[in-house]
Amino acid sequence: MASILSTTHLFLASNPQSSQLFLPKLNSQFLVLQSNVGWLRPCRIGPSNGSRAKCWFKFGKNGVDAEGAGIYGSQSRDDFDRDDVEQYFNYMGMLAVEGTYDKMEALLSQNIHPVDILLMLAASEGDKPKIEELLRAGASYDIKDADGRTALDRANEETKDFILGLSVRKA
Repeated sequence: MASILSTTHLFLASNPQSSQLFLPKLNSQFLVLQSNVGWLRPCRIGPSNGSRAKCWFKFGKNGVDAEGAGIYGSQSRDDFDRDDVEQYFNYMGMLAVEGTYDKMEALLSQNIHPVDILLMLAASEGDKPKIEELLRAGASYDIKDADGRTALDRANEETKDFILGLSVRKA
């Protein structure tokens, strides 16, 4: 989160009854101050036209969570496609490491479902939250690529144990 520092000078007269605060005019969508604020009068933050806003959505255990809203964890196997593979490849920085899309294109050119390709990539990165999401969506960790390697073959020992642990819990 970035911080922006600013300085505001307030000029007060010696007689508080007749003095007013003189504030510079601030044009910001985040902060609203009245320009003629009287002595000890509270400044108002928010809409100044008398309107009120009421939030109709809920978060947390009493509201809709990401899974219930269909954002995360509720996708099925067929909800994943080639674009998801490319987005994950870019997001995880694999393009920067590989230098080209050749590895991704090689996997996509095989007869492997995108969700299984994503699992192979996530396993090679040790991305446990993504692995859990993909296994819940129906990804299979025993699908082999052209080299005969599975998601388990691409994973380190800790990630293998994680995948196998999730698969046992699922069964």
